[in-house]
Amino acid sequence: MRELGVGFRYLLKGQRWVARHGRQYGFGLLPGLITLVLYAAALVALALWGEDAVTWATPFADDWSSPWLGLFRGFLTAVLFALALLLSVVTFTAVTLLVGQPFYENLSEKVDRDVSPDGHAPESGLPLWRELWISARDSLRIVLRAALWGVLLFACGFIPVVGQTAVPVIGFFVTGFFLTEELTAVALQRRSVELRTRLGLLRSRKTLVWGFGTPLAVAFLVPFVAVFLMPGAVAGATLMARELLGEEIQEDGAGGDEAVTTLPQPPSGSSSPA
Repeated sequence: MRELGVGFRYLLKGQRWVARHGRQYGFGLLPGLITLVLYAAALVALALWGEDAVTWATPFADDWSSPWLGLFRGFLTAVLFALALLLSVVTFTAVTLLVGQPFYENLSEKVDRDVSPDGHAPESGLPLWRELWISARDSLRIVLRAALWGVLLFACGFIPVVGQTAVPVIGFFVTGFFLTEELTAVALQRRSVELRTRLGLLRSRKTLVWGFGTPLAVAFLVPFVAVFLMPGAVAGATLMARELLGEEIQEDGAGGDEAVTTLPQPPSGSSSPA
C-alpha cells in the first residue's frame, strides 16, 4: 500500500515541476491539443455515421422484424461507440507522445538535468527519425495489448454483478498500467531500455505503477483534462523512471528539500494485468 502513495506522489511532483517551469508547460500542451482535436473529430464522425456503418456491416439482419432489428443494430452501435471511447482513453497518450515526441523529449531531459546531482541527462544518441520509429513501433505493440484487454473486459462486463462492480475497477488498473508504460517510455527510451525490459521493470513495481497511472486513467476520462495533465505526467514519469532504474534523485530539484538515493529494483517475471 505504501508504494501506491509513492506512485501518486510522483504524479503530483510532475505537476508541480511543470507549474514551476511555465514555458515547458506551455510547449507541452500543444501536442495534446492537436491530438484532442483529431480524436474529437473521429468520435463526432462515429456518432453521426456509426449507425450507418453497423447497417452496412449487418446485411443479414435486413429482413428481421421489428423491434428486433432496431434493438440488435442499436446495441451494436452502442458497443462500437463504447469500444471507441475505451480505445481513445488508452491510445490518447500513445498518439500524443508520438505527435509531441520532440516536445516531450526536451521536457523529460530538462527534468533529468534538474533532479540529477551532476546535472546530467542521458541521451540516446539516435537521430530523430529513428527515435520516432522506435516510439511508434513500441506504442503499436502496447496499444494492441491494451485493445485485447479492452475487448476482454468489455465482454466480462456482461457478467451479472461482477461486470458492473469488479470489471470497471480492474479496467482502470489495467489502463493505468499501460498509461504509465507509455509515459515512462519517454525517459527509458533515451536510456536505450527495450520494451521487454521496460515491461519487466514496471511489473516488478506494479503497486508503484498503479499509484501513478490509475488516478491518471480516471482523470483522463474527464474531457480536456488529459491535455492539461500530460506535461506534468511526462515529468512525473521521468522521476519515476529514475527510481525504477535506481538513479539518484536530487529532491530539491523536484519540489522537496533533500537528496534521496533510490536503490535498483530488479525486474520480476511475475504475472501482471499487462
